[in-house]
Amino acid sequence: MPRPRNPMIATLLNLRGNGRASVYTEPMWGLSMMLVLPYASVFMLALGVRDTQIGLLATISMLSQVVFGLLSGVITDKLGRRRTTAMFDIVAWAIPCLVWAFAQNFWWFLVAAVINGAWQVTQNSWDCLLVEDVDRAEIPKVYSLVKVAGDFSALFAPIAALLVSNLGLELAVRILYINAFVIMALKIWLLYRYTTETRTGLVRMEQTRGVSIWKSLWEYRSVLGLIIRSKGTIFALVVSALVGAVTLINATFWQVVINQRLGVPDALLPFFPMVRSLLSVLFFFTLIPLLTHARHLKAPTVIGFSVYLVGQVLLVTIPDPGGAAVTSTYLLLAVCLVLDAFGAGMLFMLSESLVALHVDRHERSRVMAIQRTAVMLVTAPFGWISGWLSGMDRTWPFMLTSALLAIGLLVAARFWVTTHEETHAVEA
Repeated sequence: MPRPRNPMIATLLNLRGNGRASVYTEPMWGLSMMLVLPYASVFMLALGVRDTQIGLLATISMLSQVVFGLLSGVITDKLGRRRTTAMFDIVAWAIPCLVWAFAQNFWWFLVAAVINGAWQVTQNSWDCLLVEDVDRAEIPKVYSLVKVAGDFSALFAPIAALLVSNLGLELAVRILYINAFVIMALKIWLLYRYTTETRTGLVRMEQTRGVSIWKSLWEYRSVLGLIIRSKGTIFALVVSALVGAVTLINATFWQVVINQRLGVPDALLPFFPMVRSLLSVLFFFTLIPLLTHARHLKAPTVIGFSVYLVGQVLLVTIPDPGGAAVTSTYLLLAVCLVLDAFGAGMLFMLSESLVALHVDRHERSRVMAIQRTAVMLVTAPFGWISGWLSGMDRTWPFMLTSALLAIGLLVAARFWVTTHEETHAVEA
């Protein structure tokens, strides 16, 4: 049987064990939570939750994530990657879905926000489950497949739109939350059924047996020292923080600027993220594998920052039509979508891969717990900052993202830290 020429397809077909189970079940996210998340804030408004309360819920959710993020490494080592992922997927997603489905007022959403913050635990354990037993050279391709699975979720968006248009917002969203509960429960079971504990996980479970959680937290001091002494981990942390801040701002204000400044009508807004996602999938199966097939990731990272930067600068410079969007507006936005799909897709895969490649494999869970908490604390203010900037001028948030991407380009080009895989390639 001939081997697939496309490296992404080859990786997809050759995955085994935990990597295969993790990647193959990821598209179920698109049939569950991704159908309902675009309507979450509108659903709260429909139930009488005020804008200020929605902002408060976002803050509480972030604080909950910080707490669970700090605990995630300890919990993952104590319970194991596989068991932690199953238990905290239930806590973080299945239970809140039921709360959201039957929510009546602000207090229901408050309870769900606090519980949902536990997803930071399962994000840590799932990452470990995904990559710890995978060939390290395959890690960038594995994260590419995860990104592709997420982007394919855009194909299911019309299902939710059709349901909302026929049943009304409130009833449709309640049905979508119940659907999310069922699909997520099935995903949790399948992932638990077809995975095994990783080798590193077994070692860490034995090492932490009989050790209290509080003592394990106190031992974070040594892990923090490990991070500070590792130039590679610090470098990966900086890249992740920059990419995270840019992603947060774009997710919040990209639709706002094209609607309020460039005159794109409401009815067309859902199609832009759909097109961007589909373009990202196309790039992941064509151009991106050609650029990242080697062990050297510096050039792809520089290219990713550069292309994304051009897309953000172009968005800022599109002329205001002074009313409804004109043909030239849509043509320039189409170019922005192409650049963003490539740049954002490339940087997502590389930022996750750099963390996985630089981290000490024996302390992966605790290092990644601290790393994720640090990234959340660094990126959280950018939501408020970009909102303040947008209130003065719709383009200013994207001047900020352009500045952040320029910093990322400088960091990648000037302060690159070679990964272990790149060192081995040079020696070979």
